Amino acid sequence: MDKFTNSAWFMRIVAFALAALLFISINFEMESDKKSLGLSTAPEISTETIENVPVEVYYDRENLVVSGVPETVDVTLKGAKSLLINAKNQRDFKVYVDLSDPAISMGDRTVTFKISELNEKLVATIDPEYAEVNVQERVTKEFSVEAEYNSSLLEEGYTAGQPTVSPKTVKITGAKDAIEQISYVKANLEISKGLNETVNGKATVKALDRDLNKLDVTIEPSSVAVSLKVSIPSKTVSIAPKQTGKAKDGIRITSISVDPKEVTLFGSETSLEKIDGINLPVNISKIDGDTELELDLDKPESVQKMSLGKAKVKIRTEKVNVDEENAKPVIEEEEPETEQKQEEQVVEEEAKEDEPAAIESKTFNNIPIVPVGIQDDQNAELESDVTSITLLGETDDLKKITKDDINLTVDVSNLDEGTHDVDLAVTVPEGVEWELDSKTVSVTITQKDEET
Repeated sequence: MDKFTNSAWFMRIVAFALAALLFISINFEMESDKKSLGLSTAPEISTETIENVPVEVYYDRENLVVSGVPETVDVTLKGAKSLLINAKNQRDFKVYVDLSDPAISMGDRTVTFKISELNEKLVATIDPEYAEVNVQERVTKEFSVEAEYNSSLLEEGYTAGQPTVSPKTVKITGAKDAIEQISYVKANLEISKGLNETVNGKATVKALDRDLNKLDVTIEPSSVAVSLKVSIPSKTVSIAPKQTGKAKDGIRITSISVDPKEVTLFGSETSLEKIDGINLPVNISKIDGDTELELDLDKPESVQKMSLGKAKVKIRTEKVNVDEENAKPVIEEEEPETEQKQEEQVVEEEAKEDEPAAIESKTFNNIPIVPVGIQDDQNAELESDVTSITLLGETDDLKKITKDDINLTVDVSNLDEGTHDVDLAVTVPEGVEWELDSKTVSVTITQKDEET
């Protein structure tokens, strides 16, 4: 063994092995150093598409309007994967169109999208690469606003006045050619189906061309306040008591009167035109003497509502013996407080048929004026709630007339807020004429406070 280890060949083999180990060790350390210094083999190259990247437009915003630039584009990046991941997560680059040149010409032009603040080791491709844009002079003009609404949504029988707008005008800014195309400036008030009361709300303003296409402009203010007054047509008609049934033996009905004498009906104009009065059936079969009743008024089917649902009826009677009652027919229908007077007048006229009628006048003072048709959200104040009236007629007719036979009303159902001169409606007994110092009365309409 000692002989072998001391031989020349043994020493040569050991030297070769040591040299090989040293070579392998040195090369391994060099490769490690290269990797730590970034000197390894080329990094992995990849691509990544980032969608919906916002586009910025640089131009003179005070004097120009630019249209046609898409709001977003898609950007495809190519480069080292680590850089791509960082760019996608941070999105610290910008896509823009530069139209900031002061000497830029008006009209259509093709512009290229550019990218900035992107890592220089990444390559970007933008889709689309170009955009067709239009550059126009910036113009501001004032327009009146027209409010509109869907009238078919109103409850049946109700009508609406012309909607009011506040403010009445808006300023519209846009490209010169867009401003020149404006034909309508509308504010559409959204209402719900079955609307039966005045509504106040906000409406967005839109600028439209002649074909009702919406234009790309800026409107200031963008919305306005709209008030729509909703009401229902009304008509005041008389209440006529109609006698039904047969009076008891020994009882004669001398008069039937009703209080109040009129009722206000609300409904469509076509429906109201067909109604001249309301009949109030009065059954006399159980009447034993003078009686006062409160009876329901029947609402016509075509009418939406009435100002009152009941009326008081006064029945006046007299006792007669059966023979006398049978000799005199019972009058089946009688107008309030007038029929007996009319019968007596007929007798007197027959007796004085050949005598000339004496025409006289009689003045009644402090006759109340009653407003009718007041809306729930309004107050009505009359400048004077009483007036004087002069009746002209035959002496005997005038003697029978009292203040209760005269009815003065003023219809305020269709009045807007403010002061108005309104015609008086006069109801007097038949056969007489009337005169007023003034046929109108001043009425002030105000809105009720919301809290009340």
